[in-house]
Amino acid sequence: MKKFLTIIAVLCAAFSTKAQTVQGWPSGYDGVMFQAFYWDSYSDTQWSTLTSQADELAKYYKLVWVPQSGWCNGMTQMGYADIYWLDQHSAFGSEAELKKMISTFKSKGISTIADVVINHKNGKSTWVDFPNETYTSTTTGKTYTLTWSNTLADICTGDDGGKTANAGYKVCGAADTGDDFDGARDLDHTNTEVQNNIKTYLDFLLNEMGYSGFRYDMTGGYAPKYTKMYNESAKPAYSVGEYWRSDGLLGLQNWVNNTGKTSAAFDFQLKWLINNAFNNSSWSLLANYTSQSLIGSGYAQYAVTFTDNHDTYRTSNNMLKNNIEAANAYILTMPGTPCIFMNHWKSYKKAIKKMILARKLAGITNTSTVTSSKGETSGYSVTVKGKKGSVLLCLGTTTASTSGYQLAVEGTNYKMYVSNGIDISSISAVDNEQEPTVTLPSCATKITGAKYYCYFEKPSNWKSTIYAWPWSGSVNVYTKWPGSTADIKTVGTNPETGNTVYLWKYNGDKSVTKIIFNEGNGGSQTADFDFKNGNYYTGSGYYGNVEETTTGISNIKANVSTSSEDSWYSISGMRLSGKPVQKGIYIHNGKKIAVR
Repeated sequence: MKKFLTIIAVLCAAFSTKAQTVQGWPSGYDGVMFQAFYWDSYSDTQWSTLTSQADELAKYYKLVWVPQSGWCNGMTQMGYADIYWLDQHSAFGSEAELKKMISTFKSKGISTIADVVINHKNGKSTWVDFPNETYTSTTTGKTYTLTWSNTLADICTGDDGGKTANAGYKVCGAADTGDDFDGARDLDHTNTEVQNNIKTYLDFLLNEMGYSGFRYDMTGGYAPKYTKMYNESAKPAYSVGEYWRSDGLLGLQNWVNNTGKTSAAFDFQLKWLINNAFNNSSWSLLANYTSQSLIGSGYAQYAVTFTDNHDTYRTSNNMLKNNIEAANAYILTMPGTPCIFMNHWKSYKKAIKKMILARKLAGITNTSTVTSSKGETSGYSVTVKGKKGSVLLCLGTTTASTSGYQLAVEGTNYKMYVSNGIDISSISAVDNEQEPTVTLPSCATKITGAKYYCYFEKPSNWKSTIYAWPWSGSVNVYTKWPGSTADIKTVGTNPETGNTVYLWKYNGDKSVTKIIFNEGNGGSQTADFDFKNGNYYTGSGYYGNVEETTTGISNIKANVSTSSEDSWYSISGMRLSGKPVQKGIYIHNGKKIAVR
């Protein structure tokens, strides 16, 4: 009897241990992630704006990654200079709007991934005055409390290469367990108080805000064993770390291993391989994925693949410049969990929709098997076996046989096939999808007698005083930034958004080919927009022209900051990378043109 009870006790202990195991990323996962922001995406990433897209996103994505959502003392803060953790209003909207977005996504089958910035932290008014916080839930009654040391024991000694101490702040934490981050205080993760605050914060994100998982920022800044500690405490359904260092594939693998495989990692090594191959159309380089990526070295379950993100997209050295559509086809063919960048989604939406559907129809997962991979002189082909069929991707010019396959998606330098027998009618149906109709508000009308004029719809989180800064070449219309308020005035409201609409008019003798709208010194500003009379601009781009209402194409949505007279657009207004090769109706030089 005693022996029997001992066996039972051992089994119960084993079960208990198994129940506590945290799986950093599910094996056989077939979802695709959407990165719902880019740098300064204050308009596109408003929580209310993302909520309105839930039905569309749910058709293609199971995960949506959003920016750090705590208050950072400003409405032009992306969240990476974090100050408050429990105060969840931000540049992207209120706490109520955030909760509504997360719950709406959840009702549609989408899990929301929180951006967790715990490597470093900023003070609210000085370098080091971290705010103590208390939050009591109105639904559960649970109270969350964060208390920070008043002796600066929470901050790593030698912070900012000694600059913090030299500024008069006598930090007394332990040595940093990772890379020093110059610009905010590096938290001492060996400190029990820091650990408990982070555990409380993560519990709050999951169980109060409704997030399903975490994207850990700058994980090279502290030892991976702490990510393991935090995940084992919080038990997120998904965890992925940004491990962006120069120690290559082995560094990525070691980081995943040392988290106890409680977290996946972004496959930066694959990103650099993609840059080399696609920027230069050097397709055969992709055959090296087995030795230059997580997905090819036995870590596909723990690999989140991407072509660009908010950081890499900011600099010419790191961003993907060429064959962007083809590169997205590549990550959507391969194992791992693909993460689609918002800017790429906006520019190549219909093509990416088709690619995601092809992946789903074939049943490709993060642990699917690559059955062939062949680099050639002018091309590359790869075949991946899914649960319901296979996907064959041909890049450039290849000799790959397409026998047994049907063409699902094609574009410049790529063709994506799926196995015969798979019903691809849903892919074909994407071409017939109607983009939401964009109706210019009645207050935006054609103006006669004005040399230059346009409209600007102010984002809801901008101030009421708006400046215009127009120019042409090296000649500015106004002598001093941020420009003029005299030539810009309110003319009404867009009833669909509730945002104020401004009219800018100028009858001077200087030319205008570019324009920026802004809040003033230190405030938000738009991108450098190409100027055209009658254009209607928002915080994120141009969508419509009041002088073209008689042409039938006034609702074209385009990013004019990169447009030119030689540009081609889909009928829905999506700017294409070149002259289209597929049959259809397109817009070129302001006219509808049929490509046969």
